[in-house]
Amino acid sequence: MGIKLGLLLLFFAVMVGIGIHCRKHAANVNSFVLGGRAVGPWLTAFAYGTSYFSAVVFVGYAGQFGWKYGIAATWAGIGNAILGSLLAWAVLGRRTRVMSQHLDSATMPEFFGRRYGSDGLRLAASAVTFLFLIPYTASLYNGLSRLFAMAFDVDYAVCVLVMAVLTGVYVIAGGYMATAINDFIQGVIMIFGICAVILAVLNQNGGFLSALEALARVEDPAVSQAPGVFASFFGPDPVSLLGVVLLTSLGTWGLPQMVQKFYAIQNQAAIHKGMVISTLFALIVAGGCYFLGGFGRLYGDQVDVAVSGYDAIVPTMLSGLSDILIAVVVILVLSASMSTLSSLVLTSSSTLTLDVIKGTFAPRMDEKRQLLIIRLLIVVFIAISVVIALVQYHSSITFIAQLMGISWGALAGAFLAPFLYGLYWKRTTPQACWVCFVFATVFMVANMLVPQIFPTLLKSPINAGAFCMLAGLVIVPVVSLVTPKPKEGLVDCVFSFREIR
Repeated sequence: MGIKLGLLLLFFAVMVGIGIHCRKHAANVNSFVLGGRAVGPWLTAFAYGTSYFSAVVFVGYAGQFGWKYGIAATWAGIGNAILGSLLAWAVLGRRTRVMSQHLDSATMPEFFGRRYGSDGLRLAASAVTFLFLIPYTASLYNGLSRLFAMAFDVDYAVCVLVMAVLTGVYVIAGGYMATAINDFIQGVIMIFGICAVILAVLNQNGGFLSALEALARVEDPAVSQAPGVFASFFGPDPVSLLGVVLLTSLGTWGLPQMVQKFYAIQNQAAIHKGMVISTLFALIVAGGCYFLGGFGRLYGDQVDVAVSGYDAIVPTMLSGLSDILIAVVVILVLSASMSTLSSLVLTSSSTLTLDVIKGTFAPRMDEKRQLLIIRLLIVVFIAISVVIALVQYHSSITFIAQLMGISWGALAGAFLAPFLYGLYWKRTTPQACWVCFVFATVFMVANMLVPQIFPTLLKSPINAGAFCMLAGLVIVPVVSLVTPKPKEGLVDCVFSFREIR
């Protein structure tokens, strides 16, 4: 217990210390929200990766999809690296950095408003961001409950409050630069932690080949009659697995807290380096998480999924590890969760301040007051997420992946296509954006409230979210072609940017 507490206190001290140290880098709105648009490739790549992968992935998704698809769940991690990192950086990175600076936009809703010349789109995007980032933020805490109970026998409410307070302290003090530096440290912990845990779990089961042979002997007639299906290349349900890959990979292209990382990076050379670093990070962390979860069924005699839920699988796998490794796992999950939480609350607070309060009600608000409101809203958003997390913990919604799936589906479904086409295609119209916004949000809310009206394949929030993203890629060009062309002067101004070097 002394080792666990010592490592935990050291981790907390470093995070808070960095936040305090970075106060001088948060003197104005541009520095607080975007780090002065001068953040290097390593910090940006790790900030992207740590915002991408949280306790939702390590505990929720790895457990759930590892149980459902076996070792084939690793494809989700590979998809995250190739589609969610490599291609996202290649397609969005440079163009986002250039156009966001040209349009002087610090948030995604602000980008929509200036790209399409529509205050209505800016406000609508702000509303979607606020409404769907909050439940996603609340879902981050859930992965900590079982791990802390296993390691420290600490009440869930205490875990939630400690994580929320500490994250709030360093984000409020140091803004984006503090989160970026802490993300780098947290990312290093995640890389070494996941590698150590995989080796330990495989060693518990006699090594990789022995574990794979044992997994091949696992049978579940309710899932598949095929022998060895959980150790097979594509698992028992390749179609649903594809939905997981699409939502968790392509979804990053439309998430405000992910795209905003490209706003802050230094230059063209940094984007190329960041792309390579981010891809390798995702391959290790996401690939490792899903690979580890793929062996969850080897612990089927120790966990009753019907009673405890999928979130109990990974903690059960880790419960037999040494005290030092358990401490590493706790810090790993804390790192993953705090880095994502800091990114989400910074995105939410800056969006509401810059796009709603300043953009609509107080256009002449000075920098000092903007910073004060952003900091106050960080406190408000963290408090709301804590309340939702505690209420949700005692309700019938037991799976981490459910909240995240709905949030990702709505946000990425609404924003991905309008943002992507807006970067490259001059013919994209505001009307097409409106249709995409409404379609994705209504579809995902309906999926949450009345799933019985959907066909079997789309009852899952994961598949529904993937469908919304793909549908948006069709909706935006079709609606753009049948609606009036955007104003020529606006388009010429938007696309008159200069390249960065």
